[in-house]
Amino acid sequence: MLPIDKLEQLSRRYVELDDLLCQPEILSDRNQLSKLNKERTELEPLVQAFSEYRTVEKKLKDDEEALADPDLRELAELEIPELQTQRADLEKQIQFLLLPADPNDKKNVILEIRGGEGGEEAALFAADLFRMYARFAETRGWTLEPMSISESTTGGFKEIIALISGKDVYSQMRFEGGVHRVQRVPATETQGRIHTSTATVAILPEADDVDVHIDDKDLEISIAASGGPGGQGVNTTNSAVQIQHKPTGIIVKCQDERSQLKNKAKALKVLKSRLLDIEREKQEAALSAERRGMVGTGERSQKIRTYNYPQNRVSDHRIKLTLNKLERIISGDLEELITALRTHRQAALLNIANGGNGAFSFNDGDDDA
Repeated sequence: MLPIDKLEQLSRRYVELDDLLCQPEILSDRNQLSKLNKERTELEPLVQAFSEYRTVEKKLKDDEEALADPDLRELAELEIPELQTQRADLEKQIQFLLLPADPNDKKNVILEIRGGEGGEEAALFAADLFRMYARFAETRGWTLEPMSISESTTGGFKEIIALISGKDVYSQMRFEGGVHRVQRVPATETQGRIHTSTATVAILPEADDVDVHIDDKDLEISIAASGGPGGQGVNTTNSAVQIQHKPTGIIVKCQDERSQLKNKAKALKVLKSRLLDIEREKQEAALSAERRGMVGTGERSQKIRTYNYPQNRVSDHRIKLTLNKLERIISGDLEELITALRTHRQAALLNIANGGNGAFSFNDGDDDA
């Protein structure tokens, strides 16, 4: 059952916000205008869904009354099943929209990709994944800014860190964290044998200053010559910045910019996001094992996906989804995968809210499909 009273109250608040946003005193106050506009934007999907629900409810009631009329009965009998399906779908949508939002969903992300098992082939695969995310970001209208790059001898990436900025980035990218596996014939393979390599992906919500406070005394900052490839440009200045967070031992190095100040700012941004991620992992660990399995944790040790080139196949092991469109996916067409993962998570969260038993849980990622 839907909380009709609460939904009607929120609908009235939405109308009130429309009125407030037209008032001169609000329009002249940037902070208040931004605050009220944000509230309205967050309410809009829920209010629209509830409006559709009430429309369907009214049509359904009219059709049920029409069953008593011989002239209208046949048409009503045809419409009722379709309206009942629409009502059930809207109920699920509204229930999900009523769930507390993840405060990280609207944040930018720090993307970290590292070559794993497989040597140079793993580094090349890491570069393929980076290009995949760069193209996906472009289709979404996001901005991708490299922050730290460590190249391999064959043009792959031992490690690459980038900031992705835009609308609702974390809510879309949150499912990409984990171990990605590739099965293909490397360019250097003379016998035509298929090799298996891996790369790890970390998706960290960008930390705000209010999220993480770092004492200067906890930082050890060192400056060194940048080690960019090719011996040009970035190599000519002592601009690389390395920051060690003494309490945790975390070390971040940035050398992408010629400016020490810019590299320091980028390194601090990455450090804060990693510290925030540690806190998130502590919170996840406090959850029951059942709940962690239901919603998926995005742990970097979790094997999440296999890219099989000979079979043109991508398999996401968490939800046991296989798509035979590897070329499209590796070229940045992630929409179908991400939509399926988001839908699965929504079902899991609703299952939890309704006292479910894990029927919608994420697989542990050890499937070899």
